[in-house]
Amino acid sequence: MSQPFRVELVRAVAAAEGVEPEELDLVLEEYVDTDAIELLATHEGASWTLSFELPRHNVTVTSDGLILVDGIREETWAPSQL
Repeated sequence: MSQPFRVELVRAVAAAEGVEPEELDLVLEEYVDTDAIELLATHEGASWTLSFELPRHNVTVTSDGLILVDGIREETWAPSQL
């Protein structure tokens, strides 16, 4: 994976907001346990989907490596490389 999962998640939410990642005024860990998502991703062969809410967005992360913000594909990540 080129970037850690948290970075990919921040990039996806920032893209949905129309801002650069460093301009995002949101601490993801206040809304979701990113360590738990990374742990979930270590279960090779498992198929899963995790959805959570942020103040202005619904986010879905899948075992296939998709990050959807409000149902729109914003980023991909490589769960097998965590």
